[in-house]
Amino acid sequence: MAFALITGPTAGIGRAFADKLALEGYDLVLVARDEARLKETAAELTALHGVACEVIAADLTEPDQLAVVEERFRTGPIEVLVNNAGFGQKKPFWANPIEVEEKQFDLLTRVVLRLTHAAVLPMIERGSGAVVNVSSVAGFMQRGSYSAHKSWVTNFSAGLAIELHSKGVAVMALCPGFVHTEFHERMKMDKTIIPSFLWLDAADLVDAAWTDLMQGKSISIPSRRYKLIVAAIRYIPRTLIARISTIGLDGRRRA
Repeated sequence: MAFALITGPTAGIGRAFADKLALEGYDLVLVARDEARLKETAAELTALHGVACEVIAADLTEPDQLAVVEERFRTGPIEVLVNNAGFGQKKPFWANPIEVEEKQFDLLTRVVLRLTHAAVLPMIERGSGAVVNVSSVAGFMQRGSYSAHKSWVTNFSAGLAIELHSKGVAVMALCPGFVHTEFHERMKMDKTIIPSFLWLDAADLVDAAWTDLMQGKSISIPSRRYKLIVAAIRYIPRTLIARISTIGLDGRRRA
């Protein structure tokens, strides 16, 4: 029995991964804070795909609750880990309480570090497994703490992919741009300011990411439009990036 563990699986990219992995034949371990919504999602996935679903209700920024999820990697084999949980800030760094910034830092970096570590140790012993860390195109830009966190995720994943390739373990950073999810609604972002051609569908995104993972890619940038954007960023002066980043690729408008 092959299991995949997904954080933030109740909507958006996480839910699309849950559907995709269920179709690929994996039973699921679903991790999020809202237990009622987790159970509802688990029931839907079982009814749609006939897979078994475990639920772990946990706030991953709380060390004792994170430890419960880490323990799950030791109690039974997890073949695929998808680190998807996250949130963004509408206000710039200096306008947020430092406690909120620390919580975002923990969820986007520390949690990814710890769960990846917990996952790859047994994967190395088995000689198989895969980790997908959901990053962002924003990580290729220099524009605040969210961008910095995602840059770390991408570089961490790409470096680890090189180290673990010979051990049969795949690691990939998925770097989407704007995706139709609840992410932007939770930030109360005006989605109309984003050109329609920049929006991606979560299911299409995950299908492309899974293909990239199977092909051994360490970084997956969805769609030709975002590949071109990332390529162009390398040649755009930082002063211009700073000017256009008042509306960034995570949908945040700076004050």
